[in-house]
Amino acid sequence: MNTALQKRFWKEVSVRPETSGYGIFLDDKQLKTPLKASMLAPTMAVAEGIAAEWEAVKETINPLEMHLTRCANATLDKVVIDHSAVAAMLAEYGGTDLLCYRADGPKELVGRQAKAWDPMLNWMLQKYDVDLIATAGIMHVPQPAEGQAKLRAVVSAYDPWRLTALHDLVTISGSLVLGLAVATKHLSVDVVWPLSRIDETWQEEQWGVDEAASAAAEVKRSDFEKAAVLMDLLDRA
Repeated sequence: MNTALQKRFWKEVSVRPETSGYGIFLDDKQLKTPLKASMLAPTMAVAEGIAAEWEAVKETINPLEMHLTRCANATLDKVVIDHSAVAAMLAEYGGTDLLCYRADGPKELVGRQAKAWDPMLNWMLQKYDVDLIATAGIMHVPQPAEGQAKLRAVVSAYDPWRLTALHDLVTISGSLVLGLAVATKHLSVDVVWPLSRIDETWQEEQWGVDEAASAAAEVKRSDFEKAAVLMDLLDRA
């Protein structure tokens, strides 16, 4: 369905069990993706979340305000079709993870990064048996091939819906480690988000807050939180 600038044309939104999921209906018309796939959610909780977005429309459809609907479109029109490529792309973040590239100064920033990020790398070692190498500076340091293979297996095991949520958690934070920490509920968004902003927080402390950058960061945080919400809804019956 092309939702650009469309007016609300339906009176009721409902969720109905289908053979392979839960369908969302606008009156008696089943919601479809832009590529005309039936929008079937894997859990009632996800379906109800999507339905709530459509019920909340007052007059004009604004896709930017419908995060779960956009995630459903991405899942059904892209990730389902090309799951292996999406998984491989996300796994590659483990080779250049934010947490592995540290400042070489000043001392306070170096210490702050180590205090925040070293425990996360230790968690990766304990949970996935992947020992990521941290370095100072921006020169690329190849990660051990064995560990990267394990990360590809971990990410590839995510089903298409969870892979969509993981995609946002990883690409927004710049870290596969942090994305997995939220996806597995090892840590909450409130804990993880500041870990992804160590450098930016340091810069703000030194030079002050840039209003445009701060506004952009708030948008990213909101999208990061919404990805975590989707992951949570997928775990509900």
